[in-house]
Order: sequence, then C-alpha cells, then structure tokens
Amino acid sequence: MSGDLLVDQPRTLTTKHDRSDVPFRLGTRSASFVVLGIMSLAGVFLLVQGGQALGADGPKFLTTQAWDPNSGVFGIAAVLLGTIFIALTAIVVAVPLAAGTALYISEYAPRQIKQTLVTLVDLMAAVPSVVYGLWGLFLFQPGIQDSTRADAHQITPGAVDVSQFLATWLGWIPIFHVDGFNPSDPLTTKTIFTASTFIAGVVVAMMVAPIICSIMREVFTQAPIGEREGALALGATRWGMIRSVVLPFGRAGMIGGTMLGLGRALGETIAVYLIISPIFTIQPHILQSGANSISALIALRYSEASPFEISALMAAGLALFIMTLIVNFGASLIISRSRSGASSD
Repeated sequence: MSGDLLVDQPRTLTTKHDRSDVPFRLGTRSASFVVLGIMSLAGVFLLVQGGQALGADGPKFLTTQAWDPNSGVFGIAAVLLGTIFIALTAIVVAVPLAAGTALYISEYAPRQIKQTLVTLVDLMAAVPSVVYGLWGLFLFQPGIQDSTRADAHQITPGAVDVSQFLATWLGWIPIFHVDGFNPSDPLTTKTIFTASTFIAGVVVAMMVAPIICSIMREVFTQAPIGEREGALALGATRWGMIRSVVLPFGRAGMIGGTMLGLGRALGETIAVYLIISPIFTIQPHILQSGANSISALIALRYSEASPFEISALMAAGLALFIMTLIVNFGASLIISRSRSGASSD
C-alpha cells in the first residue's frame, strides 16, 4: 500500500432473503394491488353511472343548491357544504374528548381499571351507527324541547343547554347565529334548535371519538420509556413529561386518528339521516334547524329515484368519494412529514 491513499467509500449492504420472505412479499404486494384495484373500480363505477347527470348538468352540478333532477335543476352545493359542516363539527367535539380519554388511559388511569377502560372504548367503537342515530333521535334531541320549561329544576340536561347558550352568548358569530331566536322572548319557539348540524355533528362525534381514542392511546403507550424516565429524572412534572415526550412522539398518530375519524364522519349515513331535517339551501348556522349531507341524500332519495336521478345520486357519491380520497391523501402527506418518535421536544 505504499503511496496509495485510502479513500472512504460507502459500504454496500446486502440482504439475504429467506425462502419464506418471497411468498410474504408477494402476498403483501398482491394485497396492496387488490385494494388499489377495488378503490379504482369503485371510482370508475361511480363515474360511469353518474356520467349521464354530469354530462347534462356540467359545472353547475357543483354550484347549484336545489335538488330536482327530474326538472333539470340539481346540484350538490348545499349537501356538499352540509357534509363538511357536520364532519367538522364532529371532529371539533370528538378530538379533544378522544385525546383526553387516551391520555388518561395511557398515563393516569390506575392499573386496576385501565384494561376495563380500554375494553369499554373498543366496545363503543364497535356499536352500530344506527344505535347512535336512535340515541340521538329519541334521547339526545328531545332534550331541546324538554328544557324549555320554566322550572330550572325540571330542565333536562343535554344538547339544548349548549345550543341555547351558544346562540345566546355567541350569536354574533355567524356560525352560531340562529334566525328567529330571541333569548329575551319567552314565546320564541325552541324547535329551531332541533335537527340541526350541531345535533348531527355531536351524534357523529360520539361515533368517531372511540376510533380516534383507540389510535391515540396505542401511539401514546409506545412513547420510549427511557425518554419518559429521563424527563421525570430532570424534574419534569407528569404533565411536563407528557407535553415534552408523549405528545411529540404521538403527533403522527394523533393526526392519523383525526383524519380517520374525519373520513368516517364525512361518509356517515344512518345516524345523520335519522337526525337531520333535509334542506337544499346552504345552511351556515350550525345551531339552526335544517341540514343535509351527501350520504343522507343518497339514502333518502335512492329508493324512489328515477333512472336519471339515480345517475345524479351516483355523481354525488363520486364527489364524496373524491373528497374522502383528498382527505386521506392529505393526511398521508402530513403523517409522512411527522413520523411518530422522530423527535421529542
């Protein structure tokens, strides 16, 4: 080696595959292609079935609020925004509830009841959506009318108190304004709070919160024990350790759980269908009676629809399908830039 200079070069790493790796790799790759194929076929089916309505209505399909395909006047502007309003209301309610529950179970709950709480949350996630819809229809929503009695001791606690409180004190904010509601007028009808976006959103929030909570809890429990003990050894409080170690580690899981809940909230059908009073105008006041969504529209009109209206409903389903894909792809991009465990404060 006299006179030769040693040059650092990257070492080539090789992987020796076992015979069992080949079928496993083929199986997982095939499963991924099957999922992509099914999703693509669903999109193509909706596009083909809705092509007649899309060709007849054109761009007006996205800007028209009315829905009367048999008369040639139809669009999804109202139901599309209604879907978004209900889903966002559900997420605003569900995410803090799910995050708090997940942190309590993973960090604060005594060992004796932790498994019981985990089981209860998982069971709530398995409850059919129609059960939540019936709960909202027969128990949650009637509280609005029951609480209008003068005797404060007879008031039924529920959504009514929150709805009237928000409308009374935050009515100057457009989304909390309710047309025709005057808190100082005892003769003002309180039925304007029923079948609202807020009621539907809270019911959907009760459905998606267990799913979000389960994902967050699993991520929080995987935070490195060494970093936890290091933070506590340096004098951090329990909350300080959670804020500096657990939450940064679980950031991607929190985003993923939220987006998964949002995806289900966007497509929820039966619970929303049972709660809302369908309207075909844009309703930006979430506390006021009247709301709609794409999935509820399809469930409401499909059984009695003409062939052309079925095509219009398929086109509406295609819009919901695309919107859900956009949400999921956006969540994937966010998660890829914020991997759990990549860093802690």
